[in-house]
Amino acid sequence: MSENTSFTLKSNYVDISQSLEKEWEKLCESYLPVIGVEQSIWRFSRKIKPDDAEQGWKIHISATILSANQIFKKVAPFLHTLDILFKAPRSLLELKRINCGLFYGFSQVGKFITVYPNTPDIALILAHELHHLTEDFSSPAVPYDLPFKQNSCVYYRYGSFHSLEIENSDGTPTSAIRDPNGSLIPDLREPGTAVPSWINNIFAQECQQYSSQPVTESPLRKTIRAYEALSQRGKGGVYRALDLSVIPARLCILKEGRKNGEIDWDGRDGYWRVRHEAEVLFSLFEAGVEVPKIYMTFQEGLDYYYLVTEFIEGQNFQEFLLGQPKKIPIAQALLYGLQIAELLDKIHTAGWVWRDCKPLNLILTNEETLRPLDFEGACLVKQLESTPWGTLGYIPPEWIKESESASRIPEDLYALGSTLHQLLSGITPNGIDTRLPIGQLRKDVPLCVRELISGLLDVDFYSRPSTYSAVNVLKEAYLVRR
Repeated sequence: MSENTSFTLKSNYVDISQSLEKEWEKLCESYLPVIGVEQSIWRFSRKIKPDDAEQGWKIHISATILSANQIFKKVAPFLHTLDILFKAPRSLLELKRINCGLFYGFSQVGKFITVYPNTPDIALILAHELHHLTEDFSSPAVPYDLPFKQNSCVYYRYGSFHSLEIENSDGTPTSAIRDPNGSLIPDLREPGTAVPSWINNIFAQECQQYSSQPVTESPLRKTIRAYEALSQRGKGGVYRALDLSVIPARLCILKEGRKNGEIDWDGRDGYWRVRHEAEVLFSLFEAGVEVPKIYMTFQEGLDYYYLVTEFIEGQNFQEFLLGQPKKIPIAQALLYGLQIAELLDKIHTAGWVWRDCKPLNLILTNEETLRPLDFEGACLVKQLESTPWGTLGYIPPEWIKESESASRIPEDLYALGSTLHQLLSGITPNGIDTRLPIGQLRKDVPLCVRELISGLLDVDFYSRPSTYSAVNVLKEAYLVRR
C-alpha cells in the first residue's frame, strides 16, 4: 500500500466527525434555539416558563456520537410539537466528553437528551412514546438512572429540573430537591437514588419487566470478587479484585469493557477495546514481553467483556516520578530509560505498536523493574490505523496535523523521547510542545543522550531513531555513568 493510505484513513475519520457535527449544528438551530448560560454545554428547546415544574420525573435519552443525530431527528419534532422543555449538548464533541465520564462526572454518561415533563402522567406517556421512537437504536447505559425497558435508550430518575440548589460546606453549590416537608436535600446521583423513598415509582411495572430477565452465571458471580474501583468511566471500569478460582486466592485486576461505551468515530466501543487488549496481551506475552499475565477473559451477557490479569506489586511510575523531592540522578534516569526502550523494542519486534507509552502506563516493581500496562490502543506494526490514540504531551505533531506515515511506530518513538525528556528534566510534558532542549534544563547529560532525545522528538518522523538505536545509546551512556 502507498504511504498516503494512512492519510486517507485519517481523513475519512475526520470527515465523518466534521460531517456529523455540521448536521448537529443545523438540528440545534431548528430545535434547540436557546443557548444556556455562559460556559454551559447545553442548549434548550425553549426558555423556562413560570409554570414549569421545579422537580419531577426526568427522562434521559441516551445516544452515542454516531447515533445522536438520527435519534434526535426522531424525537425532537415530537417533543417540539408538544412544547416540552428539553435540552441536549451544544456539540457532538461535548456528547463525546459526556459519554467519556471523565469531564463532567461518571453519573452524566449517556445523558444525551434530558426531558422535563411537568406532571407524572405526562412523564409516563412521554417515556412510552420516546421508547417507541428510539427502540431500533442501541446506546450506552446511564449510570444510577433506571431503564424504562430492557435494551431501551430511555432512562429516568426523579430529580430537580432547574434552580434548586443548596450550598456545600466548602461554599460550592449542589443540585437539590424538596422532600415531603418542603426542605431542600441533596439531589444525589448514586446507586439506588433514582427514586426517593417517599415517591411512588410510576414506572415500576416497566422496571419489573426489566429485572425479571434471567441472570446468567459468570466468573463475576462465582470466582472474581471486585472490591475496589481504580477507575470508572464510560467505556468501563478497572477494579482491584480477588481471584477465588485458585488456592490460595490471589489479587488481580479486573478490566471491564461496556457495549456502546465511549464509541469513537470509528465505531469501536469499550467492549471492543478490552477484547482487543486481551488479544494484544496474549500475543505480547507469548513473545516474551513482560506484560501482565492474563488469568481469564469472559463475557457478561451481551453488554460486557471482562479481562482478568495479574496484579503487579509496585508503584505507578508517574506517581514515583512526581513524588521525588528533586530530579532523579542521571544514572538512575538512564537505567529507567533503557528499560523503557528495551520494552518498546520487544513490543515492536513482536509486531505491535503500543501507542500509549508514558510513565502513567508503567509500574515500577519492588524489584526496580518497569512493566507496561494498558494496550487498548495498540495496533499491528503494519496496520494503517486511522484512529487517534495516546496522551497529550506524548503524542507526536503528526497526529495534530495530517500524517502520511504508513506505520504508527513513529508515535512510540516520539513518546519514548518525551518520556526520556521527562526522566531527565523532571518536567511532565503538557499538551503544547514547549520543551527546551534537555541540555538547557540539566547539566552533565551525555551528548549522545541529548542527541537521541532531540532525534526522537524530531517533527520529521522519518528522522526518528529506532528503538534498537535508542537501546544501544542508553546502554552505553548508562554503563559510563553508573
